Amino acid sequence: MRNHILLTFILRTAVTIDSSKGITGLKGALRYVRAYRDNVFVVKLGGEVLADREALDRVAQQLGLLSSLSIRIVVVHGGGPQANALSRRLGSEPVMVAGRRVTDDGALEVATMVYAGSLNVSTLAALRAHEVQAVGLSGVDAELLTARRRPPVTVVDDAGVSREIDFGHVGDIEAVDPRVLITLLDARFMPVVASLAGDGDGNVYNVNADTVAESLAVALRAQKLLFLTGAPGVLRDRTDPSSLVTFADPDDLAQLMASGSLAGGMRPKVESCIRAATGGVERTHIIDGRLPDSVLLEVFTGAGCGTMIVGRKEKATYLGVDLAT
Repeated sequence: MRNHILLTFILRTAVTIDSSKGITGLKGALRYVRAYRDNVFVVKLGGEVLADREALDRVAQQLGLLSSLSIRIVVVHGGGPQANALSRRLGSEPVMVAGRRVTDDGALEVATMVYAGSLNVSTLAALRAHEVQAVGLSGVDAELLTARRRPPVTVVDDAGVSREIDFGHVGDIEAVDPRVLITLLDARFMPVVASLAGDGDGNVYNVNADTVAESLAVALRAQKLLFLTGAPGVLRDRTDPSSLVTFADPDDLAQLMASGSLAGGMRPKVESCIRAATGGVERTHIIDGRLPDSVLLEVFTGAGCGTMIVGRKEKATYLGVDLAT
């Protein structure tokens, strides 16, 4: 019934706008629908999307549409801006280094309350408003994510300075057990995963949500990994939206990182995309999740609306290049 309603809506909208172009576009989307059916998409929601109630509602509607087309969706979220806001309300200034949060005892308590609490519930509520049966959990549930505390490491900050940083209660993922996700997906539920992990000693760790999304996408052999952010995608010039990089492979992005074009929260997203693309995920995407229909445009049109990042082999397939030559 939902598919019938959806198709009717698309056709009515297409005819209202431009019947010939609309029908042509609908026919063009059918090949994507066939290719994606029963495949897994991992969708990471950034804090900017979660903070915008209307944007979150639009995203929930689009995810419901994908789900109605038998695409198996896993949602991952962090909530950095919301955690920052609560920390400041409690009198503590957040500390970020190279796009990563330093997590002391107070910051871990905030992350637990915000990620696994208020934001997870609000995401579930937005999905329920569009008749999506979603289930909230974190990486601590069912041993989904096992992590170890990150030791002090030397990092290069956004100013290009090497520093030794103790990130506190930040975890590096050691293992992923996706059985709980597979069980939910097989039952046609949509898992919504908060970016926390645990270990065998009862410790809870804050894990970068981009890394969580990447790890789950690789473990589930996802066809797509989509990062919904507050940026249009990867930019060659951070101050110029027209410098959008629409298509890239790890070599292209390595050059951008070396040039200093990627900084702040975009760095871990790009790094996660590179690891996912070289770890078996066919295509990864960074798009502005606040824009109307951005997910549908990226998934169902050749032009897309953000940055698509693929591995070398997939790039050759996409461009029709013979790697042997």
